[in-house]
Amino acid sequence: MSSLLYVKASPRGGRSHSLAVADAFAAAWRDANPGATVTTKNLFDAELPAFDGFVIQAKYNIMHGREHSLTEREAWGRVEEIIDEFKAHDRYLFAVPMWNFSIPYILKQYIDIIAQPGLTFGMKADGSYFGMLEKRRAAVVYARGGVYTPGTPAEGYNHQSPYLEMILGFMGVTDVRSVAVEGALMGPDVRDAARAVAMEKVRDLVAEF
Repeated sequence: MSSLLYVKASPRGGRSHSLAVADAFAAAWRDANPGATVTTKNLFDAELPAFDGFVIQAKYNIMHGREHSLTEREAWGRVEEIIDEFKAHDRYLFAVPMWNFSIPYILKQYIDIIAQPGLTFGMKADGSYFGMLEKRRAAVVYARGGVYTPGTPAEGYNHQSPYLEMILGFMGVTDVRSVAVEGALMGPDVRDAARAVAMEKVRDLVAEF
């Protein structure tokens, strides 16, 4: 039975467009998959560990075959707990607003924790990488104040979806579907129309997810 990890990367609660559409996705997916589990992870409430010197040193210890100190082992244990939670699911849903043309800092911190050698990706003898999270799928709901779709003047400023979908693919999650609420700061007519279109698209995404 599939299990869905719903990662919330917006702190805006009921005012968030990405959360509103992602909530609708999660509810529809739950209805379409009776018996499946949905785990919600609000990153702003998650108390993620700092990726500090102890964690970084533990990472390099693993890469170079060295033993951990007690402090490094404890720090790395928390990282492994978060990775184990992520790997325990085969479906992922992300609610991601655009912050400064990219993703919120808290989502980047989460990615820095879960993207680890030997756990979510590996390296071949020739120096190339391979993802270890195969046969998984992700759906992403993006929200953006402007319009950044291909062919628009602001297209090149979009470092939100290209980065997130690249790093998911790097870890092996290459099946990524997405929907975007664009123009959220361009007036209520544009915003409401974009949100309605996104809500409609959710039904199609859930059906094939």
